[in-house]
Formats: sequence, structure tokens, C-alpha cells
Amino acid sequence: MRHAVIMAGGVGTRLWPLSRRNRPKQMVKLVGGISLLRQSYERIATMLPPEQIHVITNRRHMQTIKAELPEIPEQNLYGEPAGRDTANAVGLAAAILHRRDPQAVIGTFTADHVITPIDRFQSAINQAYAAAADHPDALVTIGVRPLRADTNYGYVHRGAKVSDGVYEVKDFTEKPGLAAATKYIASGEYYWNSGMFAWRAKTILDQLHRHLPQSHAAIEEIADAWTTDQREAQLERIYPTLMRISIDFAVMERAERVLVVEMGCEWVDVGSWTAMEAVAPADADGNVSATPRVIHLGSRGNIVVSEDDHLIATIGVDDLVIVHSPDATLICTRRDATGIKELVDNIRREYGEQYL
Repeated sequence: MRHAVIMAGGVGTRLWPLSRRNRPKQMVKLVGGISLLRQSYERIATMLPPEQIHVITNRRHMQTIKAELPEIPEQNLYGEPAGRDTANAVGLAAAILHRRDPQAVIGTFTADHVITPIDRFQSAINQAYAAAADHPDALVTIGVRPLRADTNYGYVHRGAKVSDGVYEVKDFTEKPGLAAATKYIASGEYYWNSGMFAWRAKTILDQLHRHLPQSHAAIEEIADAWTTDQREAQLERIYPTLMRISIDFAVMERAERVLVVEMGCEWVDVGSWTAMEAVAPADADGNVSATPRVIHLGSRGNIVVSEDDHLIATIGVDDLVIVHSPDATLICTRRDATGIKELVDNIRREYGEQYL
């Protein structure tokens, strides 16, 4: 049976002040008044019923997730006591699902991307599920047809054709320089790495056993106790001790066989405020607004974001990022928006956790 697992454990520091510890970026309503998590769920719900959709997230976000996705059965929500990156989250979800359904084919999805149009997304995901079922020795990654030489994304180098839209993977490159990315685009042989995958539960568990054996053993121990009254104790005792590592570094770059399915969609990883220009409308002066109320006078190229009706007005300013939240406001140049992580560290030193 097909299942979907939405990875919703990220924090999204680069989207401060709207993204916080207790309300991370996937819960923020950045596009169309709908959270990124809800958008991810609704895309998948066009293909699978709620009983086959699962979410893994930080334990502190469980109640928020329940409220945001009331359709999903509570037993399909998995709470991590501590963030240990995607390799362990993937493994835990796969181990739990393998016990419920030994033939499970799992699609693993992000919770913080904007993807359109939906029909192309559906086509690629169905193709990925089929490839994972038809090639039980392979892990399948979703590669986005690149639109430009972007240095903020990882790249997948495709090899021999397996079937229409499905290829062997030669290798992965994590965030190359501009010269390399330009060569990749010109070759026509590379995709952006979307962070979305499909695999049989048994296959990904076998690969974790081979390439990350300590985490695999620990995850299996937790999964053995999942339906018992020892679940929380085992989670609390074992999970925080696991090595923090991504599924890309731990498995995908080392696996014996990886396939890539091409996805020809508009795909935006909303990882920074400057990414908003790809998902929100701009006026004639290039001002991008994701807020109900904004007025610009002689201002150009600004990005303005707010979730409430607080009016933001600018006069004669250019290329700023302005983000309003109820208790904190960010103002910086677009160029300096990459420094938000450092800013958050400074806020922590000055004010503790109050604004985080």
C-alpha cells in the first residue's frame, strides 16, 4: 500500500520573526492565507486518503499539527522528543510503518515548499511510487527541472534512462558554486534536489542498516515499543542520543542504487525572505507583498510580510525586507537577509528565549 510521510520537524530560523520555536515556518501562513504544511497536505490528499498520510514533527508541535490537519488520524502523527535531522526521522517513520504494513511504499514529502501546478506534481509522485514498487532495490528521489543556475539548491546528476521520466542517478552535488551550477544547467543532465523521495519501507530500512547502523538499531528498538506503554520512555531515552545527520549525507549519496523521477513543476523552497519574490505578487515597482495591508510611496524592490491587518507603509526606501509580527519586527536590506541566523543568536544572548 502507498503511504505518505510529511517531514515537519524544521525550525526555519531564516524566517524569523514569523517562524519561532513553537510555531515553525511550515505553520506560518505565507502564501494565500494557508500554511505551508496545510498546502503540503492538500497536495498529497489529492492522491491518498488521510489514513495513509503521516506527519513526523517535534513533540512540542503536536497539538498545533493536530489543529492544522484534523483529518489525519492521531496514530499517524509521530512526535520526536528532539530534532535529529532527516535520516532519523525518515527511519523512525519507516520502521513504524513497516510494522503496520510490511509491503508499504512510502513517499516522503517536505512541509515548507510551494509547488504548482498540482497535476504535474501528481504525475511525478505517482511515477515515483511506481518506480519504487517496480525496483525494490532502489531508492527514488524527485528531481525538479531547474529554471536557472541557483547556488542555493543541491543538484542530482541523472544517468541512463530507465523508463519515461525515470533515470539512474550518477551522483549528488550539495549547493555548487555559480560556475558549476551554470555548467550543470547547460548540460541538461541535472535536476534540483527537491528533498522528496519514494521507497519501499524495507528498502530504506535496509539502507539505513548498511550506512547508519547505530541509528538503525536504535530506531528499530523504538519501533518495537511503539504500540506498548513503553513507547514514550524508549523515545525519550534513545532518540536524543542519535547522531544528527540528513538522509542525503547518511544514505542517498552512498546507496547502491538511486533513481530520479523528473518533476516539471514550479518549485520554491521557502527558506529565506528573499524567496518570497517567487511566490507572492509584485507591484509595478517590484515591491513584493505578502500582507493584507501595505502602502508604498516612491519605494522600489521591497519585500513586505505580515499575517495580520497591521498596516505597513513605506516612503522612498528601496530593496528592504520588512517583516511584522505581534512582538517583533525585522527590517534589513535584501542583501543582508542572509544574516538572520546571526541576528537570532544575538537576540538569544540579549533577551534569552523571549523572542524566539
